[in-house]
Amino acid sequence: MNLQHKTLRADVLIIGGGTAGCYAAYTLRSSGLSVLIAEKAGLARSGCLAAGVNAINAYINPGYTPQDYVDYARKDAEGIVRGDLLLTMAEGLNEATETLEQFGLVFLKNPDGSYAARGARNVKINGENIKPLLAKAARQPNVTVLEHVNITDYIVQNGRVCGAQGFSVREPVAYTLEANAVLCTTGGAAGLYRPNNPGFSRHKMWYPPFNTGAGYAMGLRAGAEMTTFEMRFVALRCKDTIAPTGTIAQGVGAKQINANGENYERTYGLTTNQRVYGTTAENRAGRGPCTLHTKGIPPEQEQSLYKAYLNMAPAQTLKWLESGKGPAEQDVEIEGTEPYIVGGHTASGYWVDTHRAATLPGLFAAGDVAGGAPQKYVSGAMAEGKIAAESAADFCRSHTLPELAETKPDYECFFANPKPLFTADALEEAMQKFMDEYAGGRGTSYEYSAVRLDIARQHIEQLAELAQQLHADDMDDLLRIYELTDRLEVCKAVIAHLAARHETRWPGFGIDQDHPNTDPAEESYVNSRLVNGKLEILRRPLVREGDVYEHSH
Repeated sequence: MNLQHKTLRADVLIIGGGTAGCYAAYTLRSSGLSVLIAEKAGLARSGCLAAGVNAINAYINPGYTPQDYVDYARKDAEGIVRGDLLLTMAEGLNEATETLEQFGLVFLKNPDGSYAARGARNVKINGENIKPLLAKAARQPNVTVLEHVNITDYIVQNGRVCGAQGFSVREPVAYTLEANAVLCTTGGAAGLYRPNNPGFSRHKMWYPPFNTGAGYAMGLRAGAEMTTFEMRFVALRCKDTIAPTGTIAQGVGAKQINANGENYERTYGLTTNQRVYGTTAENRAGRGPCTLHTKGIPPEQEQSLYKAYLNMAPAQTLKWLESGKGPAEQDVEIEGTEPYIVGGHTASGYWVDTHRAATLPGLFAAGDVAGGAPQKYVSGAMAEGKIAAESAADFCRSHTLPELAETKPDYECFFANPKPLFTADALEEAMQKFMDEYAGGRGTSYEYSAVRLDIARQHIEQLAELAQQLHADDMDDLLRIYELTDRLEVCKAVIAHLAARHETRWPGFGIDQDHPNTDPAEESYVNSRLVNGKLEILRRPLVREGDVYEHSH
């Protein structure tokens, strides 16, 4: 297949039209700059908010301060965070939240007109239409939206990012997108590990299955410095539907109990990873299944749960209705998911400074791909999108896009390849199997060792070689190939990071069998970057409370 080639140019290129990307475009509405959003799907229903959400999980309620939020996130991540990033993000949480209300999002209110809280840091919303509202706000007069285009690589010239390349997922068209500044706001990485549910139901996962870690992979290939991929995120979710559990735990005060009716939260702790670890440990000890204790809640609370899940995870409400037993009649069984790499909940992603600039000049990151600042959720991704957008605008005002050498990615090679005996789906299933068994997946209760990680590395490298032999008949096939190769790129980094941290700091997210305890000597950031085709590990000292880290390009 011969692809038509198109070149587009803008002052700012935003890769990914999710939460952070849409809000970044909205932020640049009066900048006088031309903005181009490149989105793999349709803007109105793409990203983590595609199905909606029922709470703003990062908000500074009365009586609390942004520093309180920083302290909470630091404690939850066992200290491996960037306090400077968390503080600048937390300072923008309430503005982002109030802007969502201006967009038309429905907030539940108290009699005095204040937001109805759902815990110390959350407020309640009716959020089924949150993504369409953000997408509408992003479509400003100076913003061009390029939908159904998959971005594969940055354009790097003289060490500076000057745009990106990609292809349409529907038409035989390859794109070169030139830009003075590039803002990466793609999602994290799902689908690296074998999912909870097999076959047709494998899409029932906590994180969007279309988030392949493309932004991470592009950064790795370009030589950007990345951080903390070893802090994988394992979500505690309702069994089978993989619906969020916080709605139940915070909404009706449900406690985690084992099959004996014992509240095991007190034994293992209440941080995010401790809740997962406790559930895994109780099941392994034969005291499962573990549940959230909802049996006996009043009818009005049961109805509120039905409605809340219809806003974000309707499969859970349907499960209750189909079984004929709601949460008031039976407890809700819970389990851990497969691991994900996501900077919106943990600290994985690009190594950035407080301006959200990556280590490659001209490149900025926000949201799930920006590392160092966990517990972002919706409002935090928006706050980071605003910071990164303003920094990208400043960069454009002080830099000029150079003349670029003509480069065209060789997408046609996959159409020319002879058809092998394997498919992209088969290689993806093999990748998930190897990662599950050797790199700390659900099948090993999230445990791994140096020997197992080395086996995983060998298998993943072999799969990456085989992926280059895949054949594409159409643009959708080409998309599947690149989604696979991006995931494999991220897998390599995850394995390297897990092997580099010689301790177990987050037992719910992963247990190093060679180093089962926390080691104070390991209290640093594990970073990496690709140098001459080889991923090199860097150790950076912690940015202590009150300190600020900035790049010196």
